[in-house]
Amino acid sequence: MWYSSGSCDNLVLIENNELISASFAPAALTKESIMPPIRNDWAKVLAPEYNKPYYRKLFDFVGKEYSTHTIYPPGDDIFNAFHLTPLKNIKCVIIGQDPYHGDGQAHGLSFSVKPGVTIPPSLKNIYKELHDDLGCYIPNNGYLVKWAEQGVLMLNAVLTVRAHKPASHQGKGWEEFTDAAIRAVNNLNQPVVFLLWGNFAKKKAEMLDNPNHLILTAPHPSPYSASSGFFGCKHFSQANEFLQRHGVAPIDWQIENI
Repeated sequence: MWYSSGSCDNLVLIENNELISASFAPAALTKESIMPPIRNDWAKVLAPEYNKPYYRKLFDFVGKEYSTHTIYPPGDDIFNAFHLTPLKNIKCVIIGQDPYHGDGQAHGLSFSVKPGVTIPPSLKNIYKELHDDLGCYIPNNGYLVKWAEQGVLMLNAVLTVRAHKPASHQGKGWEEFTDAAIRAVNNLNQPVVFLLWGNFAKKKAEMLDNPNHLILTAPHPSPYSASSGFFGCKHFSQANEFLQRHGVAPIDWQIENI
């Protein structure tokens, strides 16, 4: 079983009265293990959040949820957006709302699904726009790790969800945590492109005031709204043109077949 010291700073996993491991926040529990903490340059930036009252409540909530329900993504994947895209490498930010709630879909990156999982409708529309904008072929998978590894921060505002219950973890504290991350990106001197799709993501523009960055907005790529302005927005080519004008290598948006 797991025990917390009463602070989010220290979390200890004990089995049969033997210390297995201890780690510093952020940490979230699965039924089997402790999620690896963030260790790259995000760790220092996000550290002030861990002792705030909202994060303590969030920490307790998430731990209880993983111990009593099926929660997505798996605990090891909750912070993949940070693990795969260090702050210093960020070129672009794509903001989602909360993780996919279907079985085996979510793995910690907005809009992305694991290999072998059916491509969700919104991602299909993203691929259609990429094809029309940059000529990318439409791949047979929705695994977007390639983007994250090139500096595309694919961040959901809420990082966990109860299986088959969309928005079930909204309003529990994740939004405050991810807003802190967005503000950290806003403070970067390097040029960054923010792709804000849909009304929820567009609201994040209120905290973006750095003239070094480019903010692009469009309707959400959902089938319900893509035809209202997402198709034809040409955000991907605009992002690359902006990066290149500022001496930054463009993003290779092509996701290859698996």
